[in-house]
Amino acid sequence: MRQIIIEPTENPKVMKFVTDYNLIPGSLELDRASDISEIPLAQELFNYPFVNRIFITANFIAVAKEDTVEWEHVSESLKNIIEDELLANPRIYLQKKKENYQIYSEMTPNPAVMKFISSKMLMDGFIEVKSREEADAVPLAKELYEAFDFVKEIYVSDNFVAVTKDGQFEWHEIMAQVRTFIAEFLQAGKTISTAEPHNHESPMLKIINREYTDDEQKISDILNEYVAPAVENDGGKISLIEYDGESKTARMLLQGACSGCPSSTATLKNGIQNILKQFVPELVETVEAVNG
Repeated sequence: MRQIIIEPTENPKVMKFVTDYNLIPGSLELDRASDISEIPLAQELFNYPFVNRIFITANFIAVAKEDTVEWEHVSESLKNIIEDELLANPRIYLQKKKENYQIYSEMTPNPAVMKFISSKMLMDGFIEVKSREEADAVPLAKELYEAFDFVKEIYVSDNFVAVTKDGQFEWHEIMAQVRTFIAEFLQAGKTISTAEPHNHESPMLKIINREYTDDEQKISDILNEYVAPAVENDGGKISLIEYDGESKTARMLLQGACSGCPSSTATLKNGIQNILKQFVPELVETVEAVNG
């Protein structure tokens, strides 16, 4: 197996992965606009959204990242990808190997919740499991509960699994174990859920599955455009469940990492409430949160 040494550079955004032989004659610089159809290594690395540039020359591969993640959380995963790819294609160009799931972890605003992000899509929609009793139809959640007694809730959506823990441990003590467990579960080809995922456009509560009034639709449209993308990026979901026109109060359902988050109230008051008051001041004066 090819052995890779991780070597920092003077640029904190760039990490070198050094091997023991020359990879290609000359050099190769790739970004997301490059043609990588014949470069399986680049295809695998660019599956990670934080990778924005790759430089290959001599005996190393340099990877440039975005600021959204820290090297300590992702460098080992990238090293494993590079080792596997060089084993299959020692000279960079050749036929691609079998697909593998790669998982990296990412903190969320809720200190109890860690996001485990996959290089491949996991499901179209979302599943939320809030207790062991609800896990029978979600094998991934059931096995997480069986393996780790500190797991409280699991939220699976698109390409990530958000895990909520209790207070027994800090994430730095258990993060690697959970990440490895999820990666091995997915690599084994096990079924994530036998239950039908909920549609992002139609949250699971019946109260939301209704036609909005004109005022509610205006509020919901602003949430979807200005708030939802950031909340979903942190492993959560927010939906309008009720609007009281008399008191000008909009009530929101918080799910995933947002549910029960200590910063949720502050986020709503300082962020979402201000946005709604700016765009529809005639409709909204107050925002309230309901944990899903």
